[in-house]
Amino acid sequence: MPVILRFKGYKFFFYSNEGYPLEPIHIHVRNSGNEAKFWLVPMVQLARNDGFSARELKELSYVIEENKVLLEEAWNDYFC
Repeated sequence: MPVILRFKGYKFFFYSNEGYPLEPIHIHVRNSGNEAKFWLVPMVQLARNDGFSARELKELSYVIEENKVLLEEAWNDYFC
């Protein structure tokens, strides 16, 4: 489970076995037992939420958008 980014206690990561066939580029976010999944392409979009508030999701979406290039590069370096 490579952690790509940390922000205010949130871990931004992907699982090393993201399924076969490989899923589209996305990032998971975890903090205090809550977890969400965001698609990165074609645009940042919430795929699943388990416990985060609307305010947290808005902040997480912003952080992902600001770091989208870094997250996509990390995904491609790992899986491609």
